[in-house]
Amino acid sequence: MSTLRNKVQLIGNLGNNPEIITLESGKKLAKFSIATNETYKNAQGEKVTNTEWHNLVAWGKTAEIVEKYLEKGKEIAIEGKLTSRTYDDKDGNKRYITEVVVTELLLLGTK
Repeated sequence: MSTLRNKVQLIGNLGNNPEIITLESGKKLAKFSIATNETYKNAQGEKVTNTEWHNLVAWGKTAEIVEKYLEKGKEIAIEGKLTSRTYDDKDGNKRYITEVVVTELLLLGTK
């Protein structure tokens, strides 16, 4: 069970084309987001769809795959771990962000 401590699995669609950054070392970083949808019926029997957005980052070989194959609208399945970090914005305000660091990526659909 120790391998299940911080594991995330998501299936969703890319909201935009990935942002690819090549670091000075030559290592690649991909930043992108996916939307996951949950559909249910409310008390009035109406169908309701709830969309959640997830920020993802991928490094190295995984980032290269993201760069080569992923584009806006593409359906993917990912596995990774949750990470949180803080930074100061241009006005000096502290900002908090939670991301999924992608370790596994599966292309779905026919797009």
